[in-house]
Amino acid sequence: MSKPALSAAIQDYLKEIYKLQSEGTRPTTTAIARRMAVAPSSVTSMLKKLAALGLAEHSPYHGVELSEAGTKIALEVIRHHRLLEQYLAETLGLPIDAVHAEADRLEHALSEELEARIDEQLGYPTHDPHGDPIPDAGLHMDTRLLRSLDALEPGEEATVRRVPDDDSDLLRYLAGLRLVPGGRVTMRRSEPFDGPLTVLVEGHEHAISRELAMQIGIA
Repeated sequence: MSKPALSAAIQDYLKEIYKLQSEGTRPTTTAIARRMAVAPSSVTSMLKKLAALGLAEHSPYHGVELSEAGTKIALEVIRHHRLLEQYLAETLGLPIDAVHAEADRLEHALSEELEARIDEQLGYPTHDPHGDPIPDAGLHMDTRLLRSLDALEPGEEATVRRVPDDDSDLLRYLAGLRLVPGGRVTMRRSEPFDGPLTVLVEGHEHAISRELAMQIGIA
């Protein structure tokens, strides 16, 4: 990391605040507490610390915004995390539902030298196993928006590009359905009044909730 003295907790907060911002969610104290499963009082204390370090600006009723320095550190952590996920999946063969937790444990210990070696060995990947973009060495990242699976019309076909990365049970379920990045999916039926969707994957039909389909990115 460019700021090795920063604690893992500070780096984790910066990472999650950045992800909330990139998702279009205002990173309020409540939103951050929910995302990180901590008490709002803990978030308030950390936001004051981030502000004192010049990593973020916090307004009590308007949420938090990362500074340029805070954004850079967040992207460095995200790069480490997603490179590790890709390495664990591609080189060590870990299943898609296991790489997130392992990368969480390793991301803060990864040196810049080892990061560069992993990047080179993997052929400079642009996305992790869940389809999330990996910031490059210059911390630039593909920010193109994807359609969600629920947007498909009956008869329309697409490729799965992104799935949620932090729910291992859900990932095991999606892997069982072959609804993972790279898989082809066809919309068969879309029930009215927010009813379930029926999709065809590798010759098998599956009924899934509209809420789940909204979390799956396609192209």
